[in-house]
Amino acid sequence: MNYYWFVFFNSDLLLEKKSDGTYSVPLAGEPPVALKPGTRVLDISPMEDGTQVKAYYIESSLLEGSRYEWCGLRSSFYKLSNELYLKAGKCHELLYWDRSTQFCGVCGAPMKMYTNISKQCSSCGREVWPQLATAVIVLVHRGNEVLLVHARNFKSDFYGLVAGFVETGETLEEAVHREVMEETGIKIENLRYFGSQPWPYPCGLMVGFNADYVSGDIKLQAEELTNGNWFTKDTLPHIPEKLSIARKILDDWLDDHKQ
Repeated sequence: MNYYWFVFFNSDLLLEKKSDGTYSVPLAGEPPVALKPGTRVLDISPMEDGTQVKAYYIESSLLEGSRYEWCGLRSSFYKLSNELYLKAGKCHELLYWDRSTQFCGVCGAPMKMYTNISKQCSSCGREVWPQLATAVIVLVHRGNEVLLVHARNFKSDFYGLVAGFVETGETLEEAVHREVMEETGIKIENLRYFGSQPWPYPCGLMVGFNADYVSGDIKLQAEELTNGNWFTKDTLPHIPEKLSIARKILDDWLDDHKQ
């Protein structure tokens, strides 16, 4: 039986380069990188066509031969099919979770796999599942303008959407209103759900919205943001890359404002 082997070195994914120049994830009966004693191999839910999936970490980036190469998980979006990219994200999240939950948080005993998405303590029986960090992201509209911001943690000069994590006991809608007010000082209304996106860096879920401006002047939260302003489609700054839901929301707005 052949398996898709999702092999990671830190956050880099092992890709196989085909003769036609395209890329895929190794598909074979045996792992593409030899397993060492103690290597944990996770069984992941199969692909849509039923092909079985396995995932594991390795401790060295050294490769033999030229068939394989390393690619950052984010960058693999541009080299893999969407199905393989999404599965790679899930594999990375589960490997991260597995490494972070080797021992029970209650009694300290070793945890063992119970299902492919849960563990059970070998002593007290406590069960744990992968934790998901849920965040909201919103494009605020004011007439033919939208609000874009530059966060301090951005690694380049692009502007994105107001975003933040959902707090305990908070609805998604409440989180959107709170984040916009905290980060920019403005009030919004008429929230419209756009869609959601797994964000496996390392274990997030982004929930996207559109909203309309009501009142207030922009007063940036200095701890989080370095800049922010209203932009029309003709004055847009550098915007997020296509793999992100922020870009998908912006592209949807731009499609609605084509001349």
